[in-house]
Amino acid sequence: MLNFIKNFAKDESGAVTVDWVVLTAAIVGLGIAIMTTVGGATADLGDLISGSLATQGIATY
Repeated sequence: MLNFIKNFAKDESGAVTVDWVVLTAAIVGLGIAIMTTVGGATADLGDLISGSLATQGIATY
């Protein structure tokens, strides 16, 4: 049992997994922050483009 505890304490394979989980959580958090910041302006720009396209006519000859 004591040997198992020593091997478990020396094993670092789980540390890599924790690093990837933290890195992934940071990337997801950054993406959410960017979408929150830019989301309103993007919706306003979409509405502006939609309104401009709706007033355009089609030329037929």
